[in-house]
Amino acid sequence: MGLAAILSALGSILLLSAFHGNRTPVRSSIFDERQKGTLFLFDGEALIDCTPGGRAVISASAVPGSDWAKLLVHLSVQFPEIDQHLAKLPTEGAVSLSAEDASGQTILLLAEYRGGLTHITLIDPESRGASFGYDLLAQRSMSDDLAFLRSMVSHAPFLAWREKENGDVIWANTAYLLRAGDLLPVGQDLTWPLPKLFDRTAILQGVSGQRQKLRFPDGRVQWFELVSMPDGDGRRIYALPADSAVMAETTLRDFMQTLTKTFAHLPIGLAIFDSRRQLQLFNPALLDLTGLPPDFLSLRPSLLSVLDALRDRSMVPEPKDYHDWRSQITDIERAAASGVYEETWNLPGGQTYKVVGRPHPNGALALMIEDISTEITRTRRYRADMELGQSVIDSMDEAIAVFSETGLLVMTNTRYAKLWEHDPTDSLASVGITSLTRHWRSKSAPNALWAEAEEFVCTVGDRETWSADLRMLDGRLITCRLSPLTGGATLVGFRLASGAADALADIADAEPDNTPERRSA
Repeated sequence: MGLAAILSALGSILLLSAFHGNRTPVRSSIFDERQKGTLFLFDGEALIDCTPGGRAVISASAVPGSDWAKLLVHLSVQFPEIDQHLAKLPTEGAVSLSAEDASGQTILLLAEYRGGLTHITLIDPESRGASFGYDLLAQRSMSDDLAFLRSMVSHAPFLAWREKENGDVIWANTAYLLRAGDLLPVGQDLTWPLPKLFDRTAILQGVSGQRQKLRFPDGRVQWFELVSMPDGDGRRIYALPADSAVMAETTLRDFMQTLTKTFAHLPIGLAIFDSRRQLQLFNPALLDLTGLPPDFLSLRPSLLSVLDALRDRSMVPEPKDYHDWRSQITDIERAAASGVYEETWNLPGGQTYKVVGRPHPNGALALMIEDISTEITRTRRYRADMELGQSVIDSMDEAIAVFSETGLLVMTNTRYAKLWEHDPTDSLASVGITSLTRHWRSKSAPNALWAEAEEFVCTVGDRETWSADLRMLDGRLITCRLSPLTGGATLVGFRLASGAADALADIADAEPDNTPERRSA
């Protein structure tokens, strides 16, 4: 009798039973409950029916999903390409495969595609002589799965064991037994019940993720993360290796301690705010610079609260009105968040603070406050000294030009600007002795003085003061004096020479002497 005829007969029986109101239950399977073998009938991936052996195979699978997926996972152990073979059924009509299981026994698989249905049969040649109702293939499948699960748990890279209520260890995997053996004294074997490796008090609390360590006789220490859960009259416990996590946490803690110590010795006040602008970290320098109480900062105030407290202590520039100041605070936060805030605060008490805001990942904000009062005072004093020195040389009746060791012009006075019609302050570019002597030659009669002056300014080492006369184009006689200064600098002075009131006519008739008369000062 064909499969189509069986399905047709089954449909007729169900129809007649419904029509006559027969309430006798009809068996839902088309297969005989005593039928031997493992057979499956699928419509696509939907299981229509199977033999008791087939139900045993599918029930033994721990894989979630449809019956088709469970069967494929089970068959893929002996037939790795089973899904590809079954995909060819609609075109080929039938597939026959054979393979050996873990015990070396041969398993045959017959698959047919008839009438839009997939018919799969598993045949175990060793079960041909078995009685009805006993399926050796299903039993072997369950035994193989059980052996596989035992092997997986036994060789797992983590510790697993089971305890009774009194704490006796009644089962453990291989990893647990190896650790227990490492902790035993030399020459002593494991006993029953198995030794306890971890503190049971913490285990009984049922806390998952707790850390415990094992210290071995050779001094080694190994950390584990314990996961405990109830299991009937006892508990199942897993100990996962946690050495890497402990090492990472220790490294992070040491880094944070180093960072904290570094922050503690910084002279710059540091305040770090999180993405919600709540204070998360500050150093002692912030207390010294701002005068804010530690208990206030320990409450993790907001950025606005910190700035309000600074204003109450006159530690921020006092604005004209409070509302403008509040808007300035908002601008400070916005500018600091974008990484562009940097400002100098001149406080009412006379201090000068440099405030820098810098953004950090995840929206955090670092505010740094530095006391630059000493630096500002030093800068102001230096500027005042420069202005005083400039006013001193401006009061001299001699035109002065000072050159650095490298021959660059660093200072002149007003008489120099009038004499040579050259003001270095008109240009930001540096002027050297070479370009200046070129300018001086254009304003004076030919003279070998300039070559010697250029050489003298660029000479490194001991030098002596000397002077020589030169004639301006308008006939004035000028005495040029060159004197060495500290640090390799050189002073070049120009003064109206004695006898400069001679008649210009006599000067014009005289032949100019190109060789300067060099005189020691």
